[in-house]
Amino acid sequence: MAFTLSEIMAVRRQQSQAQSHTQRGSRAAVEVDEYSTNPTQAFTFYNINQGRFQPPHVHMVDPMPHDAPKPPGYTRFVCISDTHSRTDAIQMPYGDVFIHAGDFTELGLPSEVKKFNDWLGTLPYDIKIVIAGNHELTFDQEFMADLIKQDFYYFPSASKLKPENYENVQSLLTNCIYLQDSDVTVRGFKIYGSPWQPWYYGWGFNLPRGQALLDKWNQIPDNTDILVTHCPPLGFLDWVPKKMQRVGCMELLNTVQRRVQPKLHVFGHIHEGYGMMTDGTTTFVNASACTVNFLPMNAPIVFDLPNPRTT
Repeated sequence: MAFTLSEIMAVRRQQSQAQSHTQRGSRAAVEVDEYSTNPTQAFTFYNINQGRFQPPHVHMVDPMPHDAPKPPGYTRFVCISDTHSRTDAIQMPYGDVFIHAGDFTELGLPSEVKKFNDWLGTLPYDIKIVIAGNHELTFDQEFMADLIKQDFYYFPSASKLKPENYENVQSLLTNCIYLQDSDVTVRGFKIYGSPWQPWYYGWGFNLPRGQALLDKWNQIPDNTDILVTHCPPLGFLDWVPKKMQRVGCMELLNTVQRRVQPKLHVFGHIHEGYGMMTDGTTTFVNASACTVNFLPMNAPIVFDLPNPRTT
């Protein structure tokens, strides 16, 4: 491995500590969970002792057929993630607002970003929302600054880039609204997007489990209607069968359920978790287009929400 976790995260921990008390809302404050560093153990403990992930409140949801008529007064969201530069064969359904939850490239190379942006330009949606994922290396400026200093190139194609080739890579996304720890209100819905995830083999936008990630989630406004993250929360579409592990984020789960309580939470990252669930308050969508073998076989997921009332 080209770098250690401590090397990558040192600057981030310093930065995130300064943000630890921002965006605290009126709902229950979230603290670091005692089982934060072991998500599989956390899932087992809370499922056995609290029934936190059991029916009737928590259950799978069948995706809506793409040809289902949209009710009057509703907005249709088309959700997708983890396309990894494999969009040519994807059939996109009718909708109003497009949401991509990250990993739209392999390495975030400018050529990949331009190709993705060109594809976005062909889509008919009124509004297109995009966040980055761990594969968008060039969007993580601190990661890239560390990467190009390494003697051994862990990501050769990305690490050979010069700073002037990627410093303004976000500007290549001209056909969408790009969110990175930020929000936008469209059609009356407040949508917040964030690319971070628990450390994952030294890719982009990695942070240690616990306080560092909680500091990022603390920035999510209480009144968020639709949350878009790259990683899943613990217990919701985060199971990795090959490793027999849960890999979702405990602090993200607690932030979603105890404080933010959005109507819709869209994510990807764990290709094996494609599908929909609900806890009775929030609908969780793992919209990964690619399978674990990186074949783009999973269809986009559509979801209708009633338009907010205007005063």
